[in-house]
Amino acid sequence: MAKKTTTQKAAKKVAAKKAVKKAAVKKTAAKAPARKAAKKVAAAKAPVAKKAPAKASTSPARKKAAPAGKVEKTSIIARVDVGFGNSLYLRGEGAGLSWEKGVPLDNTSPYEWAFATTKAKGDVTFKFLINDEVWAEGDNLTVAKGGTSISSPVFAW
Repeated sequence: MAKKTTTQKAAKKVAAKKAVKKAAVKKTAAKAPARKAAKKVAAAKAPVAKKAPAKASTSPARKKAAPAGKVEKTSIIARVDVGFGNSLYLRGEGAGLSWEKGVPLDNTSPYEWAFATTKAKGDVTFKFLINDEVWAEGDNLTVAKGGTSISSPVFAW
């Protein structure tokens, strides 16, 4: 038997690689129709064209309006110890509040009381009361629609 030269060995390796590539191409070609069908389905579900965003107002005095359908939550939080067995109430105007009868606040932690509403149509003016009887000292407080007021009322009792 004759000994094979390095050139013959290299030629044999190249031929083997070509055969492997041809087999791979044939397998890929068999899958091609399925890929084309998938592309047609994807083309049928083309994304909807996006609308250009509205230009923002450059006027600093103008406030951004809330997007239609979005509800703004107005929150009032009081951080005060009203004593064991007592409750904190809120009276005022706006967001369904009244100066004649108080609304109880939720006790969220030992020294924190909270009120939240989505009924505010404008600013909410309010004052705190213990057991809806003892008024907090100082002026009335105000919170803007969609804002949060955190205060520590003082009572003389």
